[in-house]
Amino acid sequence: MTSPVICFGQQPCGFFPRRFLFSKFQSARRLQAEIGGEIVFFFHDADHDPRETQTTLRHRKTNDPLTMNFAFANKLQRKFSPLHLKQIPAGWQENTARQLGAYVSPAAIEAFKSVSAQNVADFCLEMYRRMGLLDGIRVVRSSDPAVRLAACDVADVFVDVPFENEIVRARRIDGALKLHEGGNAFITVPVTSYGKDQITPARDARLRWMQSVIRCTHYICGAGEQAYLNKADAPEITFVPRDPIDRSDEAYAEFPC
Repeated sequence: MTSPVICFGQQPCGFFPRRFLFSKFQSARRLQAEIGGEIVFFFHDADHDPRETQTTLRHRKTNDPLTMNFAFANKLQRKFSPLHLKQIPAGWQENTARQLGAYVSPAAIEAFKSVSAQNVADFCLEMYRRMGLLDGIRVVRSSDPAVRLAACDVADVFVDVPFENEIVRARRIDGALKLHEGGNAFITVPVTSYGKDQITPARDARLRWMQSVIRCTHYICGAGEQAYLNKADAPEITFVPRDPIDRSDEAYAEFPC
């Protein structure tokens, strides 16, 4: 019999992780205690949406919420570059650390200040590591060229290509590469050659693409994923809803976890 492979996936989702991601970690560990096997975190750092890294914390005295995010090097990077290529400007970490005193513990602040990362995805991952969330867990990154080359082919894809001195994540639509400006507005990226190592799947194809590399036996899924995952793409997987957690979209900043 194959040893269980328990997987869950998520974009970088805040420099302190959102509580629904913390729940996925906890759910995976609970399942591992029951059935054994290894845990794999599919870190979808090829996504480009800057809203994914918004971090909402509660004031430790008033309980009022505050939503923060990374600063970005420029507008084009903020809107269209993959999260693993969104560069963090000088001064952001120091300025943010000064705001955290009313929201998180001194230990969490020190961990935040100790992170050394040049881009948004690396910063998030390293913060999760310092919180102890990644202990004993294998991380597979969608930005990894080796992962992309090993994955199956899918039709609905994004492609990382150069545009105006940046790398952007463009959707392939009817053979053209386009950046979505909002509504019905698109920017067409000039035609360029690209290889499989520049391709990642759109949302509805992500499960099959991921599974072709990870080959998990169990998948921890969140409430949003349950609405769009096509389970027929991977009938060999046992899908396990993550454990409930309150204020799921806010940040989990207890340190250490």
